[in-house]
Amino acid sequence: MWPRRNGLRVLELGAPGDMRTWLTDLTLSGRKQATAGLLSLDYEAEGEEVEQVGERLILVDDAGQSVAEIEITRVELTPFAEVTWEFAEAEGEGFRSTADWRETHRRFWTDVGHPVADDSTVVCLWFRVVAQPGQRSSGET
Repeated sequence: MWPRRNGLRVLELGAPGDMRTWLTDLTLSGRKQATAGLLSLDYEAEGEEVEQVGERLILVDDAGQSVAEIEITRVELTPFAEVTWEFAEAEGEGFRSTADWRETHRRFWTDVGHPVADDSTVVCLWFRVVAQPGQRSSGET
């Protein structure tokens, strides 16, 4: 089960260390507007439901500090081999093609002990930052 803060699920991007710092910085800058997870690894094994459009999550940095509240704007469950360029580009990580996206993600998931097949289900999440500490949540007056 994922940790919760203030009743919201916590989102940690990538692996701890430099990768998490980089991905978090991309998100806070607005370049990263999507992220991918494996249904079997990140949801089923954790006993978690897939996010829903409109759901809010707490984004944490490498130190586990809350750095933003994000809102899910779109959710798609897609076979690994069918992830689109639109999604790969929205991840904001500088992929050159969908083949580059697949190679990078296949290597990441294999390195964490979870090889993927072309039919492995990827949870494609699009999001937006709605608040950062010290700021009002968007929509508040």
